Amino acid sequence: MVPSTVGRMLLSHGGEPSPTGGPVARWSVEQVLALAPDDASRKAGTRLGAAGPWTGTGRDAAGAVWGLCKGSGSTPYRTVVDTTGPAYSCSCPSRKFPCKHALGLLLLRASDEAACRPGEPADWATVWIEARRGRAAVTGGPAAGGDTARGPADPAAARKRAERRAERVTGGAQELQQRLADLLRGGLAATDRSGYGLWEETAARMVDAQAPGLAARVRDLGAITGSGPGWPVRLLEECGLLHLLDTAWLGRELLPDPLAATVRTRVGLPMSAEGAPVRDHWLVLAQYDTPDGKIVARRIWLSGRESGRTALLLSFGAAGRSPAQALPVGVTIDAELTPYPGGGQLRAELGEQFGVMAPAGPPPGIAAAAAPAVYGDALREDPWLDAWPVTLRDVIPVPAKDGWQVADAHAESALPIAPAALSRPGLWKLVALSGGGPVTVFGEVGHRGFDPFAAWDPGEAEEGGGTTDGRIVQLI
Repeated sequence: MVPSTVGRMLLSHGGEPSPTGGPVARWSVEQVLALAPDDASRKAGTRLGAAGPWTGTGRDAAGAVWGLCKGSGSTPYRTVVDTTGPAYSCSCPSRKFPCKHALGLLLLRASDEAACRPGEPADWATVWIEARRGRAAVTGGPAAGGDTARGPADPAAARKRAERRAERVTGGAQELQQRLADLLRGGLAATDRSGYGLWEETAARMVDAQAPGLAARVRDLGAITGSGPGWPVRLLEECGLLHLLDTAWLGRELLPDPLAATVRTRVGLPMSAEGAPVRDHWLVLAQYDTPDGKIVARRIWLSGRESGRTALLLSFGAAGRSPAQALPVGVTIDAELTPYPGGGQLRAELGEQFGVMAPAGPPPGIAAAAAPAVYGDALREDPWLDAWPVTLRDVIPVPAKDGWQVADAHAESALPIAPAALSRPGLWKLVALSGGGPVTVFGEVGHRGFDPFAAWDPGEAEEGGGTTDGRIVQLI
């Protein structure tokens, strides 16, 4: 991603005030968390991302958000944010920008549309907002915001910040390469004696280097150690992938643009939806939430009827709140999606919607035998993919020696069901839905097997021996 203004990286429509004079776009949870100056602020801000400590919250159409946050004293902290800068003002004594109260206010706004209702700002917020916008009117752009601004909101300053962060990530990647080399020199089989502290300390160093993607992969290594028979082999495989990511970051200037964008995403740099919008009739295949500490990630899978593309909408909710974005599974929406850069371009942002939702049957599927090749093709675009979405036609869930598998109803081929799915009730829903007969199933295929997310009721028998595809059943 070419560096641009901070606002461009954070606002879904590009970070500038709406050219039509409409409301400024609401930030997502992940965009707010990307603003945090350190991990401690991120955690503290997340704890304040619920309505409990806040009173007097509100927002205006020009991008200001304000509220009073209860603290340890008798007087609440006065917090106001101008998202067009961005810039922050808070009466707390913190020297961090943004402080935990500003982060909490933005997380509250991101996860709960009704928490900050439109209106006129309070008197204490009006003083700062008007002063800031007065300076913007004089300079012809967003004001710096005085002592509480995050910094100049011009492209040159943004480029410098991006360059500084890239330098820190490069330093972290070089350090991680050395640590992996030391690990291999000492022997992987001995790492179980070091305990989890070895991995947590290395992950903390990657957080300091502002490379959260590298930190997450290091923590995953710690979970492999001592995880059961064959764990040194699995650890070696994951260390190889981590080394590959390190090497790719250090040589990113030599990579094709899509692969370079994938590497930036995998390392943990923020990206924005930048591709050409794709209008289609999108079938909602599945929707499910995954808890990650106090943040809840919601994944919505869509399939385009005309384009044949599969897309992923990703949203977040803070402090135990469900993400605001939700779509009914099994319906089609006539809408525009804007893809994010990177290999495969699966992730997208939902844009304008047209018409009304309508129910629909499953998308065209593939045979179980063809699924591994589809995953293999996707790996060429993103070598760090754990799985790839596919729709399987005419498969039957059957027991296997070490679990379950989905077998092709018309050929001697089958895919093992991924271990993660074996403990979920959805597996038994799939078995009951099939009743020993073929069904259509959507899920992800990867090196661990096939993970089913949704299936279609085979329906009633038709004349000529066919069947009608009925309702969709969520399996996750």
